[in-house]
Amino acid sequence: MLKWIDLPPVWLLGFIGVAWAQPRLLDAGLSFGGAWADFAGGVLLGGGVLLMLLALYEMRRHRTTIVPHRDADHMVTTGIFSRTRNPIYLGDALVLAGVILALDAPLALPLVPVFVWIIERRFVIPEENRLRRKFRADFARYCQKARRWL
Repeated sequence: MLKWIDLPPVWLLGFIGVAWAQPRLLDAGLSFGGAWADFAGGVLLGGGVLLMLLALYEMRRHRTTIVPHRDADHMVTTGIFSRTRNPIYLGDALVLAGVILALDAPLALPLVPVFVWIIERRFVIPEENRLRRKFRADFARYCQKARRWL
C-alpha cells in the first residue's frame, strides 16, 4: 500500500489540498486580483497537462515504464524529452501553480518550490541515478543536451 501512496500524483493532490485550504483557513485579505489570475491559472494548468500527455505518449511509444522507482527499459530522449528530462514533474509543478492562481490562494505560492524540491529529492535524483547506472555514457550525453527542468 505504501508504494502506491508514495507517487508524484499523490504528492501533487496533497499540495493541491493545502492550496485549496489556504484561502479558507487563512485569508489574510490577499488576492491575485481577478480575471487575469484565472486566465494565467488556466494556461499553466493546461500547459502542465499537455506536458504530461506528451511525455506519456513518448514513454508508451518507447515501451518503458512511467512508474517511479522502477527501472526503465529504454531511455527516452525524443519528443518533449529532448527539451526537458522531467516533463511530467515539470507538468505537475505547472498544474500546482495554475491551481494556486485559479483558487486565488496567494499564500500558497511557496508550495510550488517546496513541491519541486520534494519531487526532485524523492523521485528525480533516484530516477536519474538508476538511468546513469543502466545507460552510462548515453545518459551522460543526454544530460548535456537536455536540462533537468527547463
